[in-house]
Parts: sequence; C-alpha cells; structure tokens
Amino acid sequence: MRYSISDLQKVVSDGLAPPPCDVTMQIKVDDANDGIANGIWTVDDKYINGLGVVMGGFLSSAADILMAYAVASKLTENQGFVSIDLDTTFHRPGVKGEIEVTARVEKMGRTLAYVVADLVQNGKKIATCVSSVLIQSQ
Repeated sequence: MRYSISDLQKVVSDGLAPPPCDVTMQIKVDDANDGIANGIWTVDDKYINGLGVVMGGFLSSAADILMAYAVASKLTENQGFVSIDLDTTFHRPGVKGEIEVTARVEKMGRTLAYVVADLVQNGKKIATCVSSVLIQSQ
C-alpha cells in the first residue's frame, strides 16, 4: 500500500496502521505536528551488531522514519517528498532498550526541506542525522 500525506498524518492522529518499515523497525510515532515528530524506537537483539551495539544503519533508518513524519506534518495532500541526502553523526553507541527519536524541519522552501533528527538513549544523545528532502507536487 502506498501512503499519502494524509495517511501518514492519520498514522499519528487517528491510529491508522503504519507503513511496513515502521513495523519492521519497531518504531512508534507519538506525535507529529508543525514540522516536529517524536517517537520511540524499541531496540532488541536483531538490531545489535557483532560488537554488541546498535548497527549504525539502523540508527539512520530510525531517524529517517521520524524525519518523514516531521516533513509530512508540513505538507498538503497534493505534495510528496523523497530524501536526497542523509548524513549521520554518531556520538556514542546505542544498546538494547528504548531510543527516543525527535525530528524537526529546520528550514523548508518550495522544493527543498532541511530536517534534523536526534536520537537519545538514557538521557544521552547517541546520534544526529541531517537530511535534505526534495518536495514534489503531485
């Protein structure tokens, strides 16, 4: 199923079933309004690498999901979006448990948005992701 902008907004506001990637990643989006999205990622053994910490690509994926909700909260039904760049800075290792993810649209133009996400575990920032997002009219 392809999700529209209003579908993504309804995942948060009306309890619509989330996209498969959210379910696979075990991410629950708590709120997404006016360019800010907050959620919880539940990390278990399947996200842990051979060194006993969260694999970096999964951290980036969790951020990307919340950034999508932040952007969607600013768009109308006749718009869409796609990430064109995603950069992650790792501050410390993540481990099993809950990771809080907060994404915010820092700047939004007609065709591009700049989005930042912070991932925090046990009160400490473990990663920051920045993304450039192409806004499309449909």
